[in-house]
Parts: sequence; structure tokens; C-alpha cells
Amino acid sequence: MSLVGKLEADVEIKTPAEKFYNLLKSQNHHIPNASSDKVHSIEVHEGDWETSGSVKLWKYTVEGNLEVFKERVEVDEENKTVSLTAVEGHVLDLYEKYKVNFKVTPKTSSEGGLVKITVEYEKKNDSIPDPSKYLQFAIHVIQDIDAHLIKA
Repeated sequence: MSLVGKLEADVEIKTPAEKFYNLLKSQNHHIPNASSDKVHSIEVHEGDWETSGSVKLWKYTVEGNLEVFKERVEVDEENKTVSLTAVEGHVLDLYEKYKVNFKVTPKTSSEGGLVKITVEYEKKNDSIPDPSKYLQFAIHVIQDIDAHLIKA
């Protein structure tokens, strides 16, 4: 059994891709309003809302448990990708390394687009499960954000 792995999912969105990408890259403070009971707060700890290298602290509920995730953000403007690398938090109790990438791609034929979520991780040992619950959490948050932006 490998300790290093990757999980991926594609989520179709109805929101214009550029609008969705801008929220992910520089407007995280709106996510708690859009994610119903999943994300409770996001605070900047270093830097700001927009700059690569900034550090933010997320408080959220996954599978009924309140958790925190302190991440360092990297933004790749050319590829429309936002990457969050864990620097502290509950995921690091299980994983040596944990990184989630969101790549936003517009649809060619209509409004909306696709958000590709990739979770890269390294388990602390063989008994640790793959982070499927965190991938499912990310999928649900993306869907909640999309529904919120469509209504706005």
C-alpha cells in the first residue's frame, strides 16, 4: 500500500468560470456565506486575500466534526488554478503532506465551466485512510458556491 496518493474529481458549474475562479483566488471571505453549514469562517493570518503565499485559517465541519485547516495559497493565473497547502490543522494529524488544487476551466459552448479538484497527500502510515472525506467535502463546497453565485 502506497503512502503517497492523489484523488481527483470534476465538478460542473453553471457560474461563469472567470467569476468562480475570482472567488476562489481572492474572495474566500464569501465562502462561509455560500457553503451553508460546511465552512464557518476563513481568516487571513499572513498576507491578504489575494496574494500567493498568504496564509488563511479555515474553520469547517466535515462528517459532523469541527476542524481547522491552516493553508498557504498559491495562485497560477495562467492556468486558473488555486492551490491550498496545509501548514497546520486536523488534516496534518493524518497526513504528512496535504494539498488541494482547484483548476477552473470555462466551457467552450456555453456559460459555466468545470472545476477539477485534485487532492495530493502523503499518509503518516498504512492504517490511515485516503482523504476521500475531504474530497467529498470540497465537492460539496464547490456545489454550494456555484448555487450561491447563480442566485446572486
